[in-house]
Amino acid sequence: MLKIAYSPIYKYQLPEGHRFPMIKYELVPEQLLHEGTVTQDNFFHPKPIEEQWILHTHTQPYWQSLKELTIAPKAIRRIGFPLQGNFIERSKVIAQGTIDCSLYALQDGVSLNIAGGTHHAYADRGEGFCLLNDFAIAANYLLHQQLVDQILIVDLDVHQGNGTAKLFENDPRVFTFSMHGSNNYPLRKEQSDLDIGLPDGIDDRPYLDILEEYLPALIELVEPDIIFYLSGVDVLLTDKLGRLGLSIEGCKQRDRFVFETCKQYNIPVSVSMGGGYSERLAYIVDAHANTYRLAQELFF
Repeated sequence: MLKIAYSPIYKYQLPEGHRFPMIKYELVPEQLLHEGTVTQDNFFHPKPIEEQWILHTHTQPYWQSLKELTIAPKAIRRIGFPLQGNFIERSKVIAQGTIDCSLYALQDGVSLNIAGGTHHAYADRGEGFCLLNDFAIAANYLLHQQLVDQILIVDLDVHQGNGTAKLFENDPRVFTFSMHGSNNYPLRKEQSDLDIGLPDGIDDRPYLDILEEYLPALIELVEPDIIFYLSGVDVLLTDKLGRLGLSIEGCKQRDRFVFETCKQYNIPVSVSMGGGYSERLAYIVDAHANTYRLAQELFF
């Protein structure tokens, strides 16, 4: 059975006027239930992560400043929203959800988190709406527990996974692959193990050609025991922050290729939802829902 991490705490508790498009975290599961793609049995509710696993990735001073809400104003501006205790709790639950998804993926082939993809968080700071780096935390958990030896992170969000790249720059057990808009945030990129910077406006076929060229070759090179896939839909032409040119169908074909390639090579895949900021909420929900529809179709 497809297992999907979701908790009511995933909903952003933001002031009026700042909630769009974060309402997607409640609308995506509602849509999947409404159309019959999944049932309530597919969802599980992660608990907050234990502190020890946070500290395998993030520094003690940074984590302490989050817990005590003592982060300096400049650092809060870099994060991008006013810091509140419920945001910390939300991040803890999301991180545990990604750990749990990785365990389900090892068992069932695939599992997905209705949140996460917080790839801008560094060991000692947050950035770009990211407090704790869920992929890094989950990867370090699996390695520490000796459940895997080699990990491939496939980050197809429109923004480079700068925090993830920095966290694993000296760890050969985790290969970081980021395929992102070259002219987009962050202005100063980190060095992933493989970065592919895409030009503004690239559309479906050239995008998919690049992905189809590199992903199978990377799997053969890295020989991962698990793939962490960041499936951001901010690659859409309609995205306010994206600057790329994919259609909803092209984004769906991207997800299909990732899943089919993982199946072909018998590599478990743990998915986090990532970004999506189109003007029309329906585009965001449909594009994200496609990822879950495909996981159900192809694996179960």
